[in-house]
Amino acid sequence: MSGDDSKSSITRRWVRIVKKALEEGARVEIDGLGTLLPTNHQGFRFIPQTRPRVFIAYVDEDVRTAKRLYGALKTHGFRPWLDKKKLMPGQNWPRAIETAIQTSDFFVACFSRRSSSKRGTFHSELRYALLCAENIPLDEIFFIPVRLDECTVPRRIAKQVQYVDLFPEWQAGVTRVIGVMKKQCASRKAKNLPLAG
Repeated sequence: MSGDDSKSSITRRWVRIVKKALEEGARVEIDGLGTLLPTNHQGFRFIPQTRPRVFIAYVDEDVRTAKRLYGALKTHGFRPWLDKKKLMPGQNWPRAIETAIQTSDFFVACFSRRSSSKRGTFHSELRYALLCAENIPLDEIFFIPVRLDECTVPRRIAKQVQYVDLFPEWQAGVTRVIGVMKKQCASRKAKNLPLAG
């Protein structure tokens, strides 16, 4: 079987799965695009995704705080992306994370004393997000560092990007982050720039 035949076979399989789900009354969300909803007439309705997408980067030790931030962003009309909520079993997680960063409107990096000294995925995500940020106009905001406690933000980031403290007053910090993202979305809309996700 050639590569094109294989892709065609996979596409047909996905179409059958989506069709069956819609026939059974399920909603089908296509991450980053929108949601297919079944209708009464054996058809479907597509609702495009228009809420800004926010990637949340953190270390495992800060997962409770990252989930709290996820909830706050979702409540305020954003579409946060958190690996614990979005990755599926068997999914190629390094590629899924790269795609999620590329297609996000904002990247929120959660720094803490735990993240500063730990090696691993968090720092890979930071590097990749900084690389993605190079393609964004200089007057736009994409990379938003937040501090979860009294920690040091890496020098490379701290000398270029202003961070926000989510402590000791969580709500004040979150309100500031949400405010800047909403202002940035309004600016993009005024310039007729599409949201990334």
